[in-house]
Amino acid sequence: MLAYIIRRFVYAIPLLMGVNILTFTLFFVVNSPDDMARMQLGEKHVTQQAVENWKQQRGYDLPLFWNSKASNPITKTIFYQKSVGLFSFNFGISDSGRNISYDIKQRMWPSLAVALPSLIVGLGVNISIALFMVLFRQTYIEIGGLVGCVILMSISSLFYIIGGQFLISKLLHLVPISGYEPGFNALKFLILPVLIAVVSGIGSGARWYRSLFLEEVEKDYVRTARAKGLTETQVLFKHVLRNALIPILTGVVVILPVLFMGSLITEAFFSIPGLGSYTIDAINSQDFAIVRSMVFLGSALYILGLVLTDISYTLVDPRIRLT
Repeated sequence: MLAYIIRRFVYAIPLLMGVNILTFTLFFVVNSPDDMARMQLGEKHVTQQAVENWKQQRGYDLPLFWNSKASNPITKTIFYQKSVGLFSFNFGISDSGRNISYDIKQRMWPSLAVALPSLIVGLGVNISIALFMVLFRQTYIEIGGLVGCVILMSISSLFYIIGGQFLISKLLHLVPISGYEPGFNALKFLILPVLIAVVSGIGSGARWYRSLFLEEVEKDYVRTARAKGLTETQVLFKHVLRNALIPILTGVVVILPVLFMGSLITEAFFSIPGLGSYTIDAINSQDFAIVRSMVFLGSALYILGLVLTDISYTLVDPRIRLT
């Protein structure tokens, strides 16, 4: 088991290196430091001297990969100083002079406060609705559930956000319409975004889990369980749900980056100071150091999610561990 885990993490290293090189190429080769300087300065007639000063202040005046004029031609490059440190999660200083690592540590908690309850509650609601539809399959209950799921899927997520803010916050005055406070005071600000995230995900989530469970109920082991006298409820919860855990884990663990990185739309609409709004603000201010760091962090977390998915498979299905 330990050798399997080590092997999966070793496989992830080349992927992370490839993502880092590709990200660097997009930000510094396709979009040169001169272009970044002109976009950041925001002037129509920017002098070359102003561009050079901006580059020098941020370390963008060095060669990209090889500095033949320096005693150490590798370390005195933009790639080494701006990208190699990302492997140790040293994100450096933003173009506006902020400590990116400090900002990430501060903003990750509001993102997790929204995303983690949304995931747990949404997962329980979606699986429960899917099992209920499968339990009453080929009846009007299942048909009504499918129609409701299609209707929920057809509505834009922006409608849920704006409609929820108008109905629950503006008309009923149950919770604040937006904002955030640290500590236990954050609870009143999190109820509405979590509720909207759960409701907006019921349509697609319940239909997807229903398809998984329907595929399982037609297999031979389910017929054997019924032949032994188990009720349909026992079959669903003791056998079908357990054997459907692998695709469920795939969908849950892979969204690990979303939990950490936050939701761009939700945080922007509810003024939550998480990593999602942090990324949006960096894009609007054209702070490429922050955007580059967030892209790398998201990629690293996604690769970590894939590794954790493979590891979770071995816990659910012993055949994979033996193989």
